[in-house]
Amino acid sequence: MAIPDSKKIYPRRGDDTIVYLKNVITNSNIEVGEFTFYNDFVNNPKDFEKNNVLYHYQINHDKLKIGKFCSIACGAKFLFNSANHTMHSLSTYPFPIFYDEWDHGIWADKAWDNKGDIIIGNDVWIGYEAVILAGVKIGDGAIIGARAVVTKDVPPYTIVGGVPAKFIRKRFSDEVIDALLRLKWWELPPDRILERIKYIQSGNIQALIDMT
Repeated sequence: MAIPDSKKIYPRRGDDTIVYLKNVITNSNIEVGEFTFYNDFVNNPKDFEKNNVLYHYQINHDKLKIGKFCSIACGAKFLFNSANHTMHSLSTYPFPIFYDEWDHGIWADKAWDNKGDIIIGNDVWIGYEAVILAGVKIGDGAIIGARAVVTKDVPPYTIVGGVPAKFIRKRFSDEVIDALLRLKWWELPPDRILERIKYIQSGNIQALIDMT
């Protein structure tokens, strides 16, 4: 049996709508784990940085960090800090970024509120046209519903949906969630994951534990 190759751009033969995201990223402020894929049937998925990571200006040094084995659906967006016009001023108008017109010696990053990085765990599924806002952390194994707008952190193995996104339910019992967070199967080499796939897909947590 062939070992999966995380170095490919297109993991599915004859399908140019899906890419292994890590292999098309050029921005040093975007980090993506192995085997995470992005699917786009509207635009070229290789243009993820341009079309899906928005308001991500170098002046902020904010980062997008995505773990391994994540599934990112078409049109998902990550909105960074420059989209957050400041609420600490008497006006939300971003005077500092129009420095040619309103040069008053204040750096452009004062035009918005900096809420921090966006951090996505491992084995996260982000649904069609979902939006993740700056400063949000999404735990391992979480599911983000289609067109959800995520404004707050999402715990591991939790399903959220809606605008703004709200808790729907946990995917598993607390005992199973704790076991999965201990096992961290996504950290294993591909050949060892292959040995465990039948148990991962069938939901046999005890078999996974027995193999450790």
